[in-house]
Amino acid sequence: MKTVQQILNTKPVQIFSVTASTSVLDALKLMTEKNISALLIMEEEQLLGIFTERDYARKIVLYGKASKDTPISEAMTANPITVSPSDSIDLCMEIMTEKHIRHLPVLADNKTAGMVSIGDVVKFIIADQKQTISQLENYINS
Repeated sequence: MKTVQQILNTKPVQIFSVTASTSVLDALKLMTEKNISALLIMEEEQLLGIFTERDYARKIVLYGKASKDTPISEAMTANPITVSPSDSIDLCMEIMTEKHIRHLPVLADNKTAGMVSIGDVVKFIIADQKQTISQLENYINS
């Protein structure tokens, strides 16, 4: 069984986050600077929520709110669905598909260990399938 930890092992150990009082505009600037589409909302080490481009479109733009004056706490998804490092990649795919989400924060012992995106999961599955195909071809040819 392939696990979330295996995906985390392939990524740099970087967690991008802001506090609940950060303005939506400042969060968007950080997302642009880091070329990411989601940020974790944290106070000290506690995960409060997640803010994605989808949240921006549906909770800020659609309602004509000012990004500069709106705290991220008004636009974030509170208490996001999370996974643990020992959870399977299949579980991630199932959650992401059923809940129509693209990012899953990873918690280990109630501490944020990282985040996996749908892109991370798909990339990992494709690489794993290529490796399996290569091993099968080698087995058949020997």
